[in-house]
Amino acid sequence: MTTKPHVDVRVFRHFNAPPERVFDAWLDPELIGQWMFGPRLREEEVLRISVDARVAGSFSFLVRRQGVEFDHIGTYREIDRPRRLVFTWGIAGASDNESLVIITIAPLESGCELTLLHEMDPKWADYASRAEAGWTKMLDTLAMVLG
Repeated sequence: MTTKPHVDVRVFRHFNAPPERVFDAWLDPELIGQWMFGPRLREEEVLRISVDARVAGSFSFLVRRQGVEFDHIGTYREIDRPRRLVFTWGIAGASDNESLVIITIAPLESGCELTLLHEMDPKWADYASRAEAGWTKMLDTLAMVLG
């Protein structure tokens, strides 16, 4: 069995918050609207955030940017609180653009360390630096939101 090649984007971030709090921020619709999407990150309006936080459950993060709606969708593949979260990531209507995001959280003496691995199709290799910058900005905003 061969696995499809992919482009890896990795982002690391230290948080002063406990691992459980950082992990839960990925599954709490109210918090997601404060750090992953919305005016703290870019000029956009959050229209709807829905989360079915269970393995095989899905999410939908609908936003409007410059008059265009984008629905970020995915399915949870693994939920191991507070250590690991794995989900697919894509835009509704662009089914061939689905990728995989793997979040690992390691406790530290003070807070925790989060590692984000985004596995993207090689056709998106030119987008890797933008993806890295976007995830970095989101994680920085999450650190601010968590205090």
